[in-house]
Amino acid sequence: MLQDVLLVLLGLVIGAVAGFFICKTYMQKYFKKNPPINEKMIETLMSGMGRKPSQKQVKQLMQQMNKMQ
Repeated sequence: MLQDVLLVLLGLVIGAVAGFFICKTYMQKYFKKNPPINEKMIETLMSGMGRKPSQKQVKQLMQQMNKMQ
């Protein structure tokens, strides 16, 4: 009886750990293919705030965003 309970708990722990790493790998691949923010989005955001960004400013902001990830 105790052995059965321990096996079920062990199975749940192993499943949770495996699920975490599978999900982590999947999300990393997804974000590499579909980055959350691109240069066009930055230009649109800055234009919406009333300023026309230069290409240098956009590239600097993209580099800062990539460092944070």
